[in-house]
Amino acid sequence: MSAAAVAWPVKARAQQAANPVVGFVNGSTAETSQHLLAGFRKGLAETGYVEAQNVTVEYHWLDGHYDQLEGLMADLVHRRVAVIATPASNVATFAAKAATTTIPIVFGVAEDPVRLGLVASIARPGGNATGINFFFSEVIGKRLSLLRELVPKAARIAVLVNPSNASTAETTIRDIEKIAPGMGLQYQVLNASTNGEIDGAFAVFQRERPDALFVAPDGFFSSRAVQFATLTARDRIPASYANRYIVVAGGLMSYGPDLADVFRQAGVYTGRILKGEKPADLPVLQSTKFDFVINLQTARALGIEVPPGVLSVADEVIE
Repeated sequence: MSAAAVAWPVKARAQQAANPVVGFVNGSTAETSQHLLAGFRKGLAETGYVEAQNVTVEYHWLDGHYDQLEGLMADLVHRRVAVIATPASNVATFAAKAATTTIPIVFGVAEDPVRLGLVASIARPGGNATGINFFFSEVIGKRLSLLRELVPKAARIAVLVNPSNASTAETTIRDIEKIAPGMGLQYQVLNASTNGEIDGAFAVFQRERPDALFVAPDGFFSSRAVQFATLTARDRIPASYANRYIVVAGGLMSYGPDLADVFRQAGVYTGRILKGEKPADLPVLQSTKFDFVINLQTARALGIEVPPGVLSVADEVIE
């Protein structure tokens, strides 16, 4: 009996070591991404893969420290992991693509992956990468429009971007420059890549008093939901986000793709590649599920009366 008890962990370790290894990389934190992880695991399960049974997933959470990516990717490539999964992270996807032309990559990116140089075409990616385009950038106009409906008197908006996530920051600024003037909005762009820089941006807001805040999509920003909710409540700034998680924590509104479904799709593609399919042959998927979330408690605290027409199109209303 005792021999069997000793032998089981050794057998389990041997079985785990024989499992294919997926290197999962994300710019946020595990604590703020549990609902997204559930989506990824669900996708794996749909293809017959369950962690610790027939696949090992190594989770690497950057918490905004994108400077660690080069070394991390070099390590994953050196160890020849079976798949590198980078759902919802442009910057991690670029780092993976720069590190290997052979290990399969399953990405989730906010912009056109053809324009980003990640794939040859949507239908036939043609290389070692495929995944999901979740259109964060393409919905910037819709987010601005919904924010304007909630704060119709807004004339000056602050736009917060993370320069460490260069492609998303540049796209956000470019789209704001194109769209905001047509809505009669003036804008000011501020940068933040750390907690302290977020605090510093809000110190600027306190002095200059913008009418509203537009926060660019970014994994690091998503991991700072409580910080954003606390600071916007303190300074009474209505803010728009790309991720519902910040609204659940106390933000005013968000509009964007259903990221849990994006992660599920990434899990499915990861599983299909583990079964032998090639990224070159798997067409890039495009998000079709988008959520508009409003926090009514936050709206009341800010003195905002949400128009019935806006409420009627909300996918989720937090009381």
